Amino acid sequence: MPSPHVGMALRRLAWAMASRWLAPWTCRASGLLHTAPAACSDCSAPVFSRAPAFGDRLALVDQHGHHTYKDLYSRSLRLSREICQLRARADGDLREERVSLLCSNDVSFVVAQWAAWMSGGVAVPLYKKHPQAQLEYFIQDSRSSVVLASPEHVELLSPVAQKLGVPLLPLPPTVYHGMAEDPEEGLVPERDWRDRGAMIIYTSGTTGRPKGVLSTHDNIRAVVTGLVHKWAWTKDDVILHVLPLHHVHGVVNKLLCPLWVGATCVMLPEFSAQLVWEKFLSSEAPRINVFMAVPTIYSKLMDYYDKHFTQPHVQDFVRAVCEEKIRLMVSGSAALPLPVLEKWKGITGHTLLERYGMTEIGMALSNPLTAARLPGSVGTPLPGVEVRIVSENPQKDGSPYIIHAEGNEEGTKVTPGFEEKEGELLVRGPSVFREYWDKPEETKAAFTSDSWFKTGDTAVFKDGSYWIRGRTSVDIIKSGGYKVSALEVERLLLAHPSITDVAVIGVPDMTWGQRVTAVVTLQEGHSLSHRELKEWARGVLAPYAVPSELLLVEEIPRNQMGKVNKRDLVRQLYPHEKGTPEAGNQ
Repeated sequence: MPSPHVGMALRRLAWAMASRWLAPWTCRASGLLHTAPAACSDCSAPVFSRAPAFGDRLALVDQHGHHTYKDLYSRSLRLSREICQLRARADGDLREERVSLLCSNDVSFVVAQWAAWMSGGVAVPLYKKHPQAQLEYFIQDSRSSVVLASPEHVELLSPVAQKLGVPLLPLPPTVYHGMAEDPEEGLVPERDWRDRGAMIIYTSGTTGRPKGVLSTHDNIRAVVTGLVHKWAWTKDDVILHVLPLHHVHGVVNKLLCPLWVGATCVMLPEFSAQLVWEKFLSSEAPRINVFMAVPTIYSKLMDYYDKHFTQPHVQDFVRAVCEEKIRLMVSGSAALPLPVLEKWKGITGHTLLERYGMTEIGMALSNPLTAARLPGSVGTPLPGVEVRIVSENPQKDGSPYIIHAEGNEEGTKVTPGFEEKEGELLVRGPSVFREYWDKPEETKAAFTSDSWFKTGDTAVFKDGSYWIRGRTSVDIIKSGGYKVSALEVERLLLAHPSITDVAVIGVPDMTWGQRVTAVVTLQEGHSLSHRELKEWARGVLAPYAVPSELLLVEEIPRNQMGKVNKRDLVRQLYPHEKGTPEAGNQ
């Protein structure tokens, strides 16, 4: 039997071999040097395969403490073996069996996700605020073979798992506080990861039951490496994470990107305006220098600022710290109102970087990191992404559609005669998902005959940038023969001094086809009549875009990503009308 010293030496040797297998590499892009390891045997290997080379670097900070990359790797490896043992997979490969996981915003999510991937499974993130019926649907529809749950969520999931006959594996305490040991039992077997399923994220289900979007490891790698390049991620970055972990925004942009390069992610259990400001202004290490959120969160942060940072010298301090210490602030998942962008810039000195993506395509477009950003635009294509703006070909000869503009990272070519003409945005590239899970017909219908994904969003290319006008089926309102962009009307109405929030919807109308209706919340103590709104709006909107109806409400319902489900809103406000609008992008 080997002595303890020999055993320790063997463990260190195993870890050293893992680190050598993922030897560091450097690449130069846009004048910035990024240093990070890469898997030489398979460039599509998941993010966990990069962890050994980061070793004792700080990966995560949460309510449970500080966790290194070595911690994440070894804890995930142990859990993956438990999963495979539960599923009687002696070879350690689930072969794309689905693994549902319900975890809090902390280290447990990362360990559960990595363990699912190390086991050769497909991770299916769940959300604690979904009702039991929806959790049951996701687990059943994905045909998950096992459900992982943080201790605090076991009670919620137990009856669901029992009803479905799916084994429930509560995460052990070692997920949070496992000793930072070197791997004793070898490494994750090498596999061909390229087209292997990695994750199923469910859509919001506004046109029927939610669809599971199955992305491969190659899809995820394409999104992550594109963002790492475009936003100049390095191992020295520290991001503050406050978003749910069942959306692309929270999982990919805010978690996988920093872990890909060896950076640090500080995770709050849930959003708190006070805690976010404390983290921004704290001088304690690790110091936050990257932040990403949805517009609703920025609005709540500004409300807190207005109530608590009233002294001029405090406001000067806040701006100075944000300008000096934070290098990047991003807004996404919903349209960013111009008043929010302008006020945030006044408070922090940062022009929020707007970008565009969907569950099906990851991130596709982004404003520049260092050059001037156009408020309201979503920039240009990310690396590897191709886009088109098209409209239906009325001649029906040859191509089924007419190309208005086509572009990639290098630039965009506009068809003469179609400058600034709106059309549907199509996307193609390695980040586009593999399939809607178990829905071959819907998958086929989502693509053109020449394999472009149909986003369902109306876009226009102008001023060297792409602009999203909204969902073609809900945000493009057809009224009296005119096409009205609901997002554009919302953006302009938010400049009204009495309006705090607005959703513009198209309500079915016998005369006009659809009537433009503004659903509005007002500043406390303010009043606004329809006549007053029309008089004001005529100064900023075309006559056909001026709302023909005004509805005042106490609150506009938004989901956790800041989106309004306009289909539900129309149904609630007009239960006897017929309408089929959809939700927005990711």
